[in-house]
Amino acid sequence: MKSFLSFLAASLLAGAAAAAPLPSLQVSDTSAQAQAGVPVTVGHVFAKGDVKVGDYFAAAYKGVSIPVQADVKARHADGSVRHALISTVLPQLAGGETASVQLSTVPWAGPGGGARPDALLASGFSALVRLNIGGVTYSADAAQLLASKPYTSWLSGPLVNEWQVAGPVTANGVAHPHLAVRFAIRHYPLAGAGQFGATRVDVTVENNWAYEPDPKNVTYDAEILVNNQAVYQKAALTHYHHARWRKLFWAGAEPKVHVKHDIAYLLGTRALPNYDRTVMPSQTALAKMKTDWEAADSGPMAMPLVNKYMPSTGGRPDIGLQHAWAALYILSMDARARQVTNGLGDLAGSWPVHYRDRNTDQVVSIVDYPYVRDQRIGSDSYNPVTKKHEDMPRCTSTEAGACATPYTPDTAHQPSFAYLPYLLTGDTYYLDELHFWANWNLVTMNPYYRSLSKGLVKGNQVRGQAWSLRTLGHAAYITPDAHPMKPYFNQVLQHNLDFYNTTFAGGATNQLGFIDNTATSYAVAYDGPTGPNTGVAPWMDDFFTSAVGHLHEMGFAGAEPILTWKARFPIGRMMAGGYCWVDGAVYALMVRPSATSAYFSSFAEAYQATMRNNDGSPMVNSTGARYLDQPCGSQAQADWRTQADKDAKVWRTPWLAGEMTGYSASSEGYPSNMQPALAMAAATGIPDAREAWNRFASRSVKPNYSERPQFAIVPR
Repeated sequence: MKSFLSFLAASLLAGAAAAAPLPSLQVSDTSAQAQAGVPVTVGHVFAKGDVKVGDYFAAAYKGVSIPVQADVKARHADGSVRHALISTVLPQLAGGETASVQLSTVPWAGPGGGARPDALLASGFSALVRLNIGGVTYSADAAQLLASKPYTSWLSGPLVNEWQVAGPVTANGVAHPHLAVRFAIRHYPLAGAGQFGATRVDVTVENNWAYEPDPKNVTYDAEILVNNQAVYQKAALTHYHHARWRKLFWAGAEPKVHVKHDIAYLLGTRALPNYDRTVMPSQTALAKMKTDWEAADSGPMAMPLVNKYMPSTGGRPDIGLQHAWAALYILSMDARARQVTNGLGDLAGSWPVHYRDRNTDQVVSIVDYPYVRDQRIGSDSYNPVTKKHEDMPRCTSTEAGACATPYTPDTAHQPSFAYLPYLLTGDTYYLDELHFWANWNLVTMNPYYRSLSKGLVKGNQVRGQAWSLRTLGHAAYITPDAHPMKPYFNQVLQHNLDFYNTTFAGGATNQLGFIDNTATSYAVAYDGPTGPNTGVAPWMDDFFTSAVGHLHEMGFAGAEPILTWKARFPIGRMMAGGYCWVDGAVYALMVRPSATSAYFSSFAEAYQATMRNNDGSPMVNSTGARYLDQPCGSQAQADWRTQADKDAKVWRTPWLAGEMTGYSASSEGYPSNMQPALAMAAATGIPDAREAWNRFASRSVKPNYSERPQFAIVPR
């Protein structure tokens, strides 16, 4: 107690000193009843330079200094804090009250180390997982593991400690070959009114071992007990292979609060894209999201709202730098959006993408296993040095349903499930999820296509490259500096940026700035007026531009050359002579006259080749007027399209002058897909960059982003 009182006195004195202001956190009671000793821990990202080396955090609650604990996890290159977990215990919070916790920095080094779990264990704390598999009960006991095994301290200080430990489930001393449990025990000694404070019990059950023979689904009855009280039961749960699930419980007073981060500050850190703050999330959409979520199965191995067959085509809310529900959360900080965003992060564990190496307890490294793959394809997984195949065992069981999973992941339509939840909570379950997905995008590729341990994602569709780079960048950016996988993800990301910079930014494979077949055979794969395999998908290419733009904003210097080169493609489609910007977001753009020809050297050539009928003839409506003769953006051009629709018996509202083609009114249309690319391009400073954005912003028909704002990104 003496050490805590010393910390408290020092903290209050530090808070009283001259402080540099940081953003505030808005804490709202969600219980409608008064609470005392309310524990709060959030993840918080900080702009470069805001919390310098030697700075510490202070906090004021209702204008009065309160103790605060900061566990710094990642720093910017200049040593300033990038990401930290901020913890405090609020003295009281009235029912329904919203109060501000004002953060600031002070020139103070902060408290010393934290506590061991001995006192908590001596109080009688216990957390037990029981899995009944075919009449045999397997179990894992957190208290026993903490007392007998090395643990990891995730939070360490006077206000809160979190101890993490993992182990197999065992029956009669025999470990199950596939199932393991991970506990994260977070203890606030001075929270609530009880003698031993409040303890959060974070339980994860995994079926994830990478090289364990005969992987398969396991069906069991699950039970979780905390302090000898059953807190969760689930009968006949089928746990899919290479998947995991998570549950949270509290021993002691559970805080009933919702914390809102400062939206403007959060976006200003550049850890997230610059979502348009003029977009007002729809209250109707937020209410429906909550209703849909709670009406669906959101238990272990479920996946509400998201398409379970990820390769499905078409616009949908889960595609983007962040999915639509996360974008709603970012722009509103609404508790309903938080519930869904974090819930999807939890249930991301349901997909069969989780491969943990027993030797390291981390994801399977393509550096340790350069020939690793999640399935066997001929001899491509054979390592000539070790003379062993490195592909992971497949599920080959003949038992009914032993290998079946309702989820099919891919890279081309992959949501960002875990980055935002980890950013704002600091929970390691989400960090692990981020690692699993970022690494699965590598191990699911043919080892030779990814250049073995380099991890190049160039062998995917262009959109698959985009989302793989996004997730890889998130892992490299936010993984704690002391984490063993931090250098790994940084190295793989750098290999990829080096490839794109050398191949495109330094090699100029085409003059227009699109990703072509130099990277992947899937790029110039569209058929059109000039023949088969002569076109690219601009919307897909725009995903790539937005992804490398996001990496550049996060501070990865290696992203700047490829972004600057890529920016010419969306900018040219808005500004180039001979190309009408109204058609800047066409579904397919012809980039060469034949599959064996060189690429066009100008946007005018590409436009002339694209805006024709499939037989190559000019586009003419029933009045005999040619489309290419209409002035760009004019009413005459709009009238031509209206007449062409009537000729084709397509009934829609008349076209307006300056209305872009490609479903301009849709929040998931091709112009919306283009918007983040133009926003990122606008910051490059290359010729016509801002002018291209201004022209796009002045288009006559725009989407209502209030329900699905995942593409509502604007320049900084």
